[in-house]
Amino acid sequence: MSGGLRPAMATMSYDEMRDGQGRVRRHYQGFDTWLAGVPADRLDQKRAEADLLFRRVGITFAVYGEEAGSERLIPFDIVPRIITAQEWRKLFRGLRQRVNALNAFLSDIYHEQEILKAGRIPPEHVLCNTQYRPEMQDIEVPEDIYAHIAGIDVVRAGEGEFYVLEDNLRVPSGVSYMLEDRKVMMRLFPELFARYAVEPVEHYPDILLDNLRSVAPPGVREPTVALLTPGANNSAYFEHAFLAQQMGIELVEGQDLLVRDGFVFMRTTRGPKRVHVIYRRIDDDFLDPLAFRPDSMLGVPGLLAAYRAGHVTIANAIGTGVADDKSIYPYVPEMIRFYLEEEPIIDNVPTRILRKSEDLLYTLDHLDELVVKEVHGAGGYGMLVGPKASSAEIERFRTLIKAHPERYIAQPTLALSTCPTFVEEGIAPRHIDLRPFVLSGSDVRIVPGGLTRVALRQGSLVVNSSQGGGTKDTWVLQR
Repeated sequence: MSGGLRPAMATMSYDEMRDGQGRVRRHYQGFDTWLAGVPADRLDQKRAEADLLFRRVGITFAVYGEEAGSERLIPFDIVPRIITAQEWRKLFRGLRQRVNALNAFLSDIYHEQEILKAGRIPPEHVLCNTQYRPEMQDIEVPEDIYAHIAGIDVVRAGEGEFYVLEDNLRVPSGVSYMLEDRKVMMRLFPELFARYAVEPVEHYPDILLDNLRSVAPPGVREPTVALLTPGANNSAYFEHAFLAQQMGIELVEGQDLLVRDGFVFMRTTRGPKRVHVIYRRIDDDFLDPLAFRPDSMLGVPGLLAAYRAGHVTIANAIGTGVADDKSIYPYVPEMIRFYLEEEPIIDNVPTRILRKSEDLLYTLDHLDELVVKEVHGAGGYGMLVGPKASSAEIERFRTLIKAHPERYIAQPTLALSTCPTFVEEGIAPRHIDLRPFVLSGSDVRIVPGGLTRVALRQGSLVVNSSQGGGTKDTWVLQR
């Protein structure tokens, strides 16, 4: 089991606003003073205004499998999460280091595979992984970058140290909520921004567009960028349309693109127009029916051939999923040491790999204490939170794990840090995480902040929107 976090820390919860003696932390003192002077009915009014603003903008996400309607508003909490400038500097360095190592790993496994030959990662964990794409072998990608946009999930536990919980490198989502949360907060509470010097986030679309243009195929001076969406039925369609509009680029579906003579073109009223960079929000399997799933109606026939020829850049690259698979996650610290010759700045959560007999036996004996996750699971599904689970749920997972131990990992039940949150009974602590968005192009850039997700149910550790979680505005202080 890797990492320095002891499972005993699961009983502790770091309070973002108050220290162990109940004193308000220095960077929250201005907010605490403001909050003490705001009547409860005004907070109720502002929360209702926030809900109305989000509905007017149309920020919803699809909920699959629910009969009560396919669209839901993600709850927004009006109490911000505040991060000091010093804390952010460490996070920035750690996230940049991690994403650099992940990109080096992806380049390596699709070329020389040195880390596998050195025995630092078992080859079968990579080469037999369902997210590994042999079709990507020996393809040269611009700037040697595979994960152009990474959403790294970070949690705080123990005495307040940050830990990486998960890497999202395929089609990471949520940045539109980061931007809209800030816009709503500035509209509702302009007086708060007069008290605090908060780093801006609204320039993210400009940075993203610069990032995408910087990885265009060689020799292209004025690249055309398009955002490829699976369509309006996708749960993140609002974000796709929002980002395309903010960047001033075309939002396209597979039927809007065609491949001719090894080049990708977009259908327009003036005839075909060449596309140089595709910011794709479609999973690998559906990108090209000639190369992957032949039944896909979402992709572009011949796209892989154009990609292999170097005539188009796909962001994120095909095959990045192998690096964010939960079975590969435990090896990221080793990637940092192998490729960068550095020690990790931000640790992993210690993780047991259940294909290992020792880890399997320990997990089966301690299911009521651990969090068990499917290696391909997402959105809070396919996981067991042992201390919150019933005996029946634990036994069901025991059967699943015994049948296919290679499909699971286990981690200690972390008491994620808490932040004051406006809930029905008033202001109360709720558990949170953070997803900063790391952009890799000609440089690595991170807009200060990210998406703070909050578990609105009392005692819940699951922050995913599909599981009843909400979002907060994230403030990184300028000084």
